[in-house]
Parts: sequence; structure tokens; C-alpha cells
Amino acid sequence: MTLTGQTIAVGGAGRSGLAAARLACAQGARVTLLDTGAPEKLAPVRKKLPEAEMLFGEDALAWRGHPDRFVISPGIDLKSPLMRPWVASEVPIVGEIEFAFAHWGRPVIGITGTNGKTTTTELTTHLLEAAGQPAVAGGNYGKPFAEIVLEDGGWEVAVLELSSFQLETIEHFRPDISVWMNFAPDHMDRYETVEEYRQAKRALYRNQTATDWAVINAANGPDIDLIPQTLTFSAFEEEADFTFEGGQIVFRGEVMADLRETQLAGRHNAENLMAALAVGTVRQLSPATMRAATGSYSPPRHRCERVGETRGITILNDSKATNVHALESSLRALDGEIVLIAGGKQKGLDYTSLRPWLADKVCHLVALGEIRQELATLAEGLCPSTLAESLDAAVEAAFTHARPAQTILFSPGTSSFDMFTGYEQRGDVFRDLVKQHLATT
Repeated sequence: MTLTGQTIAVGGAGRSGLAAARLACAQGARVTLLDTGAPEKLAPVRKKLPEAEMLFGEDALAWRGHPDRFVISPGIDLKSPLMRPWVASEVPIVGEIEFAFAHWGRPVIGITGTNGKTTTTELTTHLLEAAGQPAVAGGNYGKPFAEIVLEDGGWEVAVLELSSFQLETIEHFRPDISVWMNFAPDHMDRYETVEEYRQAKRALYRNQTATDWAVINAANGPDIDLIPQTLTFSAFEEEADFTFEGGQIVFRGEVMADLRETQLAGRHNAENLMAALAVGTVRQLSPATMRAATGSYSPPRHRCERVGETRGITILNDSKATNVHALESSLRALDGEIVLIAGGKQKGLDYTSLRPWLADKVCHLVALGEIRQELATLAEGLCPSTLAESLDAAVEAAFTHARPAQTILFSPGTSSFDMFTGYEQRGDVFRDLVKQHLATT
């Protein structure tokens, strides 16, 4: 597909937007890159793609060219001041995923869900690579899809983590294998209703046909009639193709993996592995190859990552838990009493579903961030709580209240942008604070 003679507008000067702009230029288009950020901060971007016109700040908002298509980064809200005039126009608007897909032409595995996407994307790519099927991970994790297309590294298949933001603007994108990990309310600072969020996720299946496959959570699926062939999984339900029995993952009576032989822990990780094994089954990987590969997989950081132990107290970094469902999953997966550090940005989420977990598993709550008072109020009558003004203070409070055989779990249950640049920085700071504490005690 060539774009020679076309004018393409690209919204967002981050990694995804820049990759889309590069791809458009490589295909012969005239490109205008728009970003409402401060021009002085975005000035270095000009050097990365000098052949594109770039407009920043107020200039981006004022631009009224005549593009044949408008490509947006996932972080650009269609309701934002930049996009409102273009949404009202007749200019077609697509996301970077949709735009890159038109230039790919090879199999795609699309993985969505509220939680577990990144681990499942990594696991799936690891299994495919181990079986001799060159695969590349990207999308919401790793490389932007447009960057993958540009690099053309000889891959047979792209494994894409897909957020709701990336799926909002799908037109023709069609994964050969779709994966639905789970669903719970999230991003309610972007969506007006939970159903609007769910609809964005469901776009993953819009163009699938009866020759495609869908791997879905049997207990928490997309709740629509699916056209593709299906495989189901669940670590909590017995009625599924992939089930969790005595620490083992079983596919229709055949043991496919033993979680105790891996570096993964908890039922939520069992489901991540089930989904990856289901994809491998569709791709005709042998059970023996997949079982061997699961043992060599190292899970990503910030996902129930063990960062220390002292006096019989285990400390886990689950900074990737950026919503209520992720926090609940971690509490459900762990045994024993938990000193929980939670809180962060106010995203408009409903935390009342945490009440049973606070009563049954949490022996002390340390609350921080914008929602600390909300969480402390929720915990009244269920477990003791402490308000912390900083993560440093939260770590000290957690060690003060933790006892042998208990777990200190840092699982915020919301995003970190009120205090940090993202969950990675938040998790790194937590790890450093734990190490500092352990070194002085």
C-alpha cells in the first residue's frame, strides 16, 4: 500500500506518533505532525524526522490543513481540543495500530483485557520464539506497531498488546488470534461509562471471521456472540478448555504446564500462562516445547515482583496494578496476611469491591496519594489503616506494622501520575526504598 501523493496528519509526538509519521513518510506521504505540548520541550523531535512538517502547542490547535487521513497516537483522546474539530470533519481518523496494520500483511495476535496483557504478550512471544516461529512483541508494550513494520526484522508474527485507547479507532484491523484476558472498570477518567470502555475493548473482534480464533476468559469474557473459533481458559472455573488443577494447567485432560516449575506465582499468572498456551496450541506448537519454554521465562518487573525478605516478611512490588481489578487479583492470588500499600491518582474508580479483601486478607492498609483518604474511609471497621504523605513514609509504615509470615504488598490500584511519571518509576522507587530500609535494619 503506497501513500504517494497523500497528505497524512499525525496526532502525538511520542514514540507511537513518531513511528506512524516515519511510516507515512516511508510510504511517500506528505506528513504533518501535531502535538499540543510546549514547543520548547518538543523541539528535539524535529531532528528525528526533518522531512515532516511539525506544529506544536497553539500552532497544532490552529492548524486546518486538508489531510487525506488523520492518524492518532493512543494517548490522544478523541474528545481533546486537538481532535474535536477533526472528529466533526469528514477526514477519516484512525489509530496507529490500524494505520500500521494496512502495511503489515502477516499474522497478528491481538491481546486485550484490563489486566495481564503485558505478561501474556511476553509469554506468548517467548513460546513462539522457543518453537522456532520468529515473533515480535509490540503495540501497547514494546515497539509501536508502525515501528515493527518499518524495521521488518524477518518476523513471522506480531504479538500486540492492545489497550482500549488503541482499539477505539479500528476500521479493518483483524487479528488472526484474539485474546481477551479479563474485564473490569478502568480509565473512567477517559470514558463516561463502563459500557463505553467495554465497547472499545470489543472492537478487537469486529473484523474476525470463522477462520480466525478467539482465546477468551471463560469466567470474564467479552459478553458478545463470537464469530471466530474459540478456546477458553480459567483458573477459577471448571468449565473451560484450559483449567488449573493442583498447580497444573490442564488442556482437555492433558497436563500442559506446572506453575511450580516456572517463575510465575498466583492464579492470575496461571491465567496469563493459560492464554499463552492456548495461542501456542492454535499455532500448532507441541506441548513438550511449550512446557520446556515456560520454565525459562522470566516475568517482567513490577508485577508481584519479589524485592526483599526480612524477619520472615516478604515484600512484593506490584506497581503495575493501576486499577482496582489488578489489585484484587493480587490479593486473591496471595496466601496469608497482607500489609497493603495502595493509592495514587484519582481516576474516578469505585473501590467498594475491595471491602471483602480488606476484611479477609489485609491486616493493615497504608494509603497514599490523591485517594488515600478515600481508601482509609473504605477500610473503617475492616482493617486498621495509616495515611502516608509519600511513598517513603508508606514503606516505613508498612515495615512498622508487618509481622513474620506476613507479606508487604505494594499494589496501588490506580495510576501514578499524581506522584510519578509512570508505574515503572513508581516501582523502581519502591524497590530502592525497600533496599535502603533493609540495609539499615
